Amino acid sequence: MELRTMKYFLAVAREENMTRAAQQLHVTQPTLSKQMKALEEELGKKLFLRHSFSIQLTEEGVLLRKRAEDLVRMADKITAEFHTLDDVSGGDIYLGLAESYAVLVQEPDPAKYHFLPFPEADVWGVVMPADCPLAEKEGIEAADLAGLPLFCSEQGWNHDLPRWCGSRMEELYLEGSFRLSYNGSLFVREGLGYLLTFRHLIDTTPGSGLVFRPLKPKLEAGLYLIWKKYQVFTPIAERFLAMLRAEFGEQQDAPLQTP
Repeated sequence: MELRTMKYFLAVAREENMTRAAQQLHVTQPTLSKQMKALEEELGKKLFLRHSFSIQLTEEGVLLRKRAEDLVRMADKITAEFHTLDDVSGGDIYLGLAESYAVLVQEPDPAKYHFLPFPEADVWGVVMPADCPLAEKEGIEAADLAGLPLFCSEQGWNHDLPRWCGSRMEELYLEGSFRLSYNGSLFVREGLGYLLTFRHLIDTTPGSGLVFRPLKPKLEAGLYLIWKKYQVFTPIAERFLAMLRAEFGEQQDAPLQTP
């Protein structure tokens, strides 16, 4: 199975017509048809339902399209990275981001990753309707939340909140968990509970109908930029990392040294 064959297959899947796909690929229709038949024989599955003037993907064809798109995308990424190896002024940087201001909101495993601590931290608090009694308080204590229906991420509920309220964790009731705080805020707007989340993730500006009140005592979550050990970077990524190191100060560089 060659990458070129995957590109041919994707063109046929996209055009749903062998003739148009052949024209787009600048090959003859018999050549393209032969390639697709050989692909079906190699996989042992029928990939197309052929009609008089169109082609439709089978369930197996739909699955292959997803996998082929991933393969072609990765191949294009590799090609682009090698083209920019000698060019430190251009290229792409890929970041995986948490629902926060930084990449990771959890202490990283130093056995697997190098990491760069950010100078600021996220602050935990409660998002609630602006007209509820708790909104009159400047800070929310564990006793204020006892028995109330609460929404929170699983990570926050299991790792962050216990170090804030200790034994009183048993008094708190998790109504539901969400991967995205925005989804939880929709339930808050309907008056179904209170959302425990970071500051600034939800619109609580005047007129929004919601307010944010920080937890008391203050609960913070450290922010980190992490990358796998022995990771090979492109020149532009190396420059980006060097810029962050310089921005955060030399005292932050100690954890970044490769053993």
